[in-house]
Amino acid sequence: MSDKSLSACPWAEGDMYKAYHDNEWGLACYDSQRLFEKICLEGQQAGLSWITVLKKRRHYRACFYDFDAKKIAVMTDDVLEALLKDAGLIRNRLKIYAIRKNALAYLAMLDSGEDFADFIWAFVDHTVLINQFASMQDMPTQTPISQTMSKALKLRGFTFVGPTMCYAFMQSMGLVDDHLISCPQHSNNR
Repeated sequence: MSDKSLSACPWAEGDMYKAYHDNEWGLACYDSQRLFEKICLEGQQAGLSWITVLKKRRHYRACFYDFDAKKIAVMTDDVLEALLKDAGLIRNRLKIYAIRKNALAYLAMLDSGEDFADFIWAFVDHTVLINQFASMQDMPTQTPISQTMSKALKLRGFTFVGPTMCYAFMQSMGLVDDHLISCPQHSNNR
């Protein structure tokens, strides 16, 4: 495809979405800390648009110690209850408490010798799955892999990790390349 016929994925409109699309979304991430952060933030999105979370991401990082699981795990109920009054966050009790629950599950995995990045990437055999979608309508909202990932995460104690959320996580963290084939960010066009 010639450079003139390439255009960004249609959802990447507006400065914040464009920057996220061009610099983060779909880039393979092998860093356990960043993967943990993203799984927590994807859970905050449930029922909302990603732009809502993206606009609040910096504040989430400030309130949750840059997603340091050890620090999150010892946050008290009183601290979490105070965060429910913070307009910079999505003020949903289950979602706020889910971050601590996920931190505990993440730490339990580490304590048992399980590397989080290795665990996540094993679902795609440690290889980016490159899709060839021509339109957004072709893209699934979940797959058998995201369903399997969801079950495995839930078995380890994670919450807000349904199969649709897991697929969005896979897309954003680069386990799958779901940039449209007409997008300059698609693997075939880079």
